[in-house]
Amino acid sequence: MLGIILRLLGAIGVFLFGMRIMSDAIQKVAGDRLQNVLNYMTTNRLAAVFTGFLITGIIQSSSATTVMVVSFANAGLLNLTQAIGVIMGANIGTTVTTWIVSFLGFKVEITAFALPIVGLGLPFLFSKYRRRRDYGEVIIGLGLLFIGLGFLKSNVPDINEEALFFLEKYSNLGFLTFLIFVAIGTVLTIILESSSAAMAITVTLAYKGYIGFGPAAAICLGENIGTTFKVFLVSIGTSVNARRTARSHFFFNFIGVVWMGFIFQYFCRFTLWIAPWDSALQANLPLNLALFHTIFNLTNTLLFLPFLTNFAGFIETLVKPTEVDKYRSYQLQYIHAGVQDAAQLNIMNARAEVSRMGEVVEKMFNLFLKLFMEPNRKNGELVEQVKELEELTDQMQEEISKYLVQCFQDELIGTNVKAVQIMLRVVHELENIGDSIYKLVVLANKKSYKSITFHPKADEELHNYSALIKKFIDMYKNHLNKKFDNHEMNNAYSLENEVNRLRNSLSKATRKRLQDGSNVRAELLYMDMVKSFENIGDNLLNIAQALRQLGEE
Repeated sequence: MLGIILRLLGAIGVFLFGMRIMSDAIQKVAGDRLQNVLNYMTTNRLAAVFTGFLITGIIQSSSATTVMVVSFANAGLLNLTQAIGVIMGANIGTTVTTWIVSFLGFKVEITAFALPIVGLGLPFLFSKYRRRRDYGEVIIGLGLLFIGLGFLKSNVPDINEEALFFLEKYSNLGFLTFLIFVAIGTVLTIILESSSAAMAITVTLAYKGYIGFGPAAAICLGENIGTTFKVFLVSIGTSVNARRTARSHFFFNFIGVVWMGFIFQYFCRFTLWIAPWDSALQANLPLNLALFHTIFNLTNTLLFLPFLTNFAGFIETLVKPTEVDKYRSYQLQYIHAGVQDAAQLNIMNARAEVSRMGEVVEKMFNLFLKLFMEPNRKNGELVEQVKELEELTDQMQEEISKYLVQCFQDELIGTNVKAVQIMLRVVHELENIGDSIYKLVVLANKKSYKSITFHPKADEELHNYSALIKKFIDMYKNHLNKKFDNHEMNNAYSLENEVNRLRNSLSKATRKRLQDGSNVRAELLYMDMVKSFENIGDNLLNIAQALRQLGEE
């Protein structure tokens, strides 16, 4: 028994290895052209479906296609409707693998040619040209795939009385049989991480007589659900667009299985009825499964396609953006017009975006405080959040500055010209503050990660320093679009003077502690943090001075 199990596992391993080599090599051969196809063939829902079918049919992996779609959605290159369309096509495309396995693996003695195929691809591996080596991997992967399939066929034992008892016990339970075998297909695909490998096993068991057409078709449906698991894992930690794409993959496949459950028996009969071969023959069972798989995925896609926009809306409602998602990507559209009213609208729009950038910077500093004040918490997630927000401030500076420069093309009056110049300066200072905050986060994380301990007095000093900076940030945040009056300007100078006074005091205290034998690495890190705080204070004063010049409107 153990020998049979090990031989079966080995056959599955060879099949999976061949599938992986072939799929990866095809993707390397295709290169950026696959991405170009995704870019240029998703203009409408039908084109998106055809794109998914084409790519999956070529690379022989619906998971690879869907992971690629999630990556594109994460980068903002595909919207949700386009991504869902591609996923629908990928489900149809994966049936190509079923036909290859069912026809070449069971109707043609391809195993006799499998080793010669591997031999044909071998010389390509020794080529000095990378493209030829990739082609060699494609050929060898195909040969290994069929060798594994041949091993699988020959190592599954013929049906015996125990297996016959199992079939009689679990194949005639009505709807419960459907649920059991759907669950088997789901779990099998999750374990193997390949719906193609799960399908090959299903077809082989059906061919050997272990399961009938109905249970095998139910397993195929379960494989449709199981293949969404890997994509779900890939989407963890990505943008809301990517997470929505992964959820739509699951719900599209899951809902398809649900409606199929109500008409499963009738659908199976319909499949056998339209088969252009003798569907009653055991030898044709693999082809019956391939036909069922294809008709189901085509029907599911045709049912969903008219409601694609509504389905996308349902997914958007289901998967809400997190706080970080709101700041993950940024693009500011310019409203160009030559009349003064439109120009004023552009100025108001720009001011709103500058305020938003100020909120991002404030959020960054609050995250730093959380990280610094709670050194024992797991801070990897916080560091990643601040990193994303710092990258966002870079994008915002570029987009808002570009927008403001374009505003000069409008017929601006003198006050608005001055406002644009001030906003350009404020945006530059805000981006510098974002850089300094990110540096503070990196330093605080380094302190925690390397278990560096500050002098008790140093910790207290930095807490006071950060509270002063927080007070400065709160003051400018409420005045980003207002003129600083004399009283507020005096407060700004007082805060800046206090920042500089504390810097001098802390530098002096650091030198004293070093002379007394304090930890050198801790004190150097401490001084780096002090320097970053000081830079933030300087930038904040520059913002106040710029806003001082803003006229009332």
